[in-house]
Amino acid sequence: QVQLVESGGGLVQTGGSLRLSCVVSGRTSTTYIMGWFRQAPGKEREFVAATNWSGLTTRYARALKGRFTISTDNDENTVYLQMNGLKPEDTAVYYCAAANTRSVILTTGDIDYWGKGTLVTVSS
Repeated sequence: QVQLVESGGGLVQTGGSLRLSCVVSGRTSTTYIMGWFRQAPGKEREFVAATNWSGLTTRYARALKGRFTISTDNDENTVYLQMNGLKPEDTAVYYCAAANTRSVILTTGDIDYWGKGTLVTVSS
């Protein structure tokens, strides 16, 4: 069983930055792909970014590449999402996810474990 606990969400103004953290416990395999998804009110959950634990292979949603950065700290069993230049349309609940797969091309159907989410609100 893998447990994912997110933190770091909050209220930020347009143009601001936040760093989300996801602490992973019970991890049994370094081959798991870690990702971030988000779900805005009234919308479906969508892919944000994914990485392997080495950080050498990453993937981003096309619209977010350049503003968001995913990274890992293997010693702390933590996955981060650095978000810069935030916009009101980035407002959503952000979920940490783990997938027992070798590909960083993730959909919601690939996810084996979800965190409970952390709310990010960007004010205009």
